[in-house]
Amino acid sequence: MALSRVCYARAALWGSAVTPGSFVTRRLQLGRSVLAWGAPRYLFPRQLLIQHFWTPKQQIDFLDIYHALRKQSHSEIMSYLERVTPLISDAGLQWHLSEMCTKIQRGIHPAIHDILALRKCFCNHPLGMNQLQALHMKALSRAMLLTPYLPPPLLRHRLKTHTTVIHQLDRALATLGVAQLTAQEVKSACYLRGLNSTHIPEDRCRSWLGEWLQISCTLKEAELSLLLHNVVLLSTNYLGTRR
Repeated sequence: MALSRVCYARAALWGSAVTPGSFVTRRLQLGRSVLAWGAPRYLFPRQLLIQHFWTPKQQIDFLDIYHALRKQSHSEIMSYLERVTPLISDAGLQWHLSEMCTKIQRGIHPAIHDILALRKCFCNHPLGMNQLQALHMKALSRAMLLTPYLPPPLLRHRLKTHTTVIHQLDRALATLGVAQLTAQEVKSACYLRGLNSTHIPEDRCRSWLGEWLQISCTLKEAELSLLLHNVVLLSTNYLGTRR
């Protein structure tokens, strides 16, 4: 039985307040009943406005503006990665991360294996989830469409929770298969994960989502900081994003 269209589109675009776990994964994989997923409370009024009162063109214009604001954090995140690279103890990982940052700044879309080669960088100091600095967490929150206006402990907790939910969704989506999603579901899923999919053809969105899932489903819980940063690494130079 296929994924519930209405509930997935809602969850994929706005995220979920549901605590991740086997229940969420099982329901998403099997589609046995309607998922009780809702938008985060701080986004709910905006969701109602978009869904019920705005024309399709207004919705697209809003997503473009919102993504432009979100994209301002990309340069902050890349600068931070460059700044902390010398603090990584492994010289080989230092070189690889430096090369990755240079390529992205030159407009090159990174390969999946190049991103996965960095997974050890994001387990411990300075890029592990528990070692991220406050200003960097604020930039990451904006990139994830989350408000940055919280104390650092709450920012860290919510980034962890939000990334874990996406990781759970990714595993379920990989089992279900991207081919089972409608065009709107694919575009919504891409947008949540950092890609401004409003002007990208459906087939390219499916391809990008497939790349994301290959990375996400390879990562362990201790490596989820890489998935959080992947919002920038994988989306910055993808086809059609430099509008």
